[in-house]
Amino acid sequence: MRRHTLALAILLMLAALVAACAPAPEPTASEAAPTEAAAEEAPAEEAAAEEAPAEEAAAAGTVIKIATQSPLSGPQSVLGTAIKNGAQLALEQKSATLQEMGFTVELAPYDDQATPDTGVANATQIAADPTVLCMVGHLNSGVMIPSMEVYHNAQLAAVSPANTNPTVTERGYVEVNRIVGRDDVQGVVGENFAREEMGVQSVYIVHDKTSYGQGVAEFFRQSAEANGMAVLGFEGTEEQANFDSILTPILAANPDLIYFGGIYSQGGILFKQARDKGIMAQFMGPDGLDASELASLGGEAVAGMYYSSVAGPANVYPATQQFIADYEARFGEQTQPFAAQGYDAMGICLQGIEKAIEANGGQLPGRAQVAEAVRATAGYAGITGEVTFNDKGDKTVATYFVLQVASADPALWNTNQVVKLLDIPAP
Repeated sequence: MRRHTLALAILLMLAALVAACAPAPEPTASEAAPTEAAAEEAPAEEAAAEEAPAEEAAAAGTVIKIATQSPLSGPQSVLGTAIKNGAQLALEQKSATLQEMGFTVELAPYDDQATPDTGVANATQIAADPTVLCMVGHLNSGVMIPSMEVYHNAQLAAVSPANTNPTVTERGYVEVNRIVGRDDVQGVVGENFAREEMGVQSVYIVHDKTSYGQGVAEFFRQSAEANGMAVLGFEGTEEQANFDSILTPILAANPDLIYFGGIYSQGGILFKQARDKGIMAQFMGPDGLDASELASLGGEAVAGMYYSSVAGPANVYPATQQFIADYEARFGEQTQPFAAQGYDAMGICLQGIEKAIEANGGQLPGRAQVAEAVRATAGYAGITGEVTFNDKGDKTVATYFVLQVASADPALWNTNQVVKLLDIPAP
């Protein structure tokens, strides 16, 4: 036993001597550049210092977030980004009162990608953040309809600058409101104009199978049939590139009008291919076509066509001159439809939060209090007109437009002429 003990002791002593004589290990990459690490620490410390007030405010319960949901990527991002930008500009220009009350106000933009699943997933994240007290969105009714179930369950106020399907407000949720008209009116406005002003006697209706596109197309069809217009076809498609299978029967039917219920990204291609195929029918559709990208995609095929809208170009409203200048300076691009409505929707959110705080003795209110204050909006002087919500969350009187595309040049989109304007009470 002692021999083994002695041998082990000798081995340990030899190992210690080898370790002592061995060269020092090479430094790791992070240890080899202390100067770079030090240089990176300063900005990190500065960023932490900048973030500290926001973190302290959140801890003190003084941070208020307002979310937006709209397509910020993909083929519908032209309008979706316009909504977000309009809302952002309003937050930057109209949050001073809340700041004076001691609150920090932040924008929380979400990209719903114009798809219901993404919208619902985003809505769930928004609802899980207790600092979010209001939401501006969506562009697509098909995204809003399932997402608003989440807002309703979370008692989160939502103000839509664009959704037109009747279902959005017909469910009677106190949290859900819109500042534009409805498709059960817009479809009738379009049909009346087509029949009375364009002389249309027959129509072939195509829609995109969404809640929005199919819905407004159905209201157009119902009005056409009631008024004696011949409906030669009613067809839905999700096709995005090659419409030959739809256009062949349309060519044979030879209608006076092709009415497309859907979005510009699909409609522009459909109309161009219709002209290329020799179809001479007039074209028409709803406000989903209202974007400069329609001219980019459709070219000369869409020049001179008509479309209805619940939101005219920003320049048709008397109070938008400063908004247009500020928007172009802030974002470096021309305004698109629904940008001004995004601005007003955000303004209504901010006002509702202010009123809820006042009613709560200057303290941060609960979501239910904000939802009630937003629904109580009356006589709000928006840049797109006065807003008063009825008990469903609809604007009591909405404005409907019929416009004519002025040019195939997308840069001239905002020169489209308003040929008809109607103020109609909510159904």
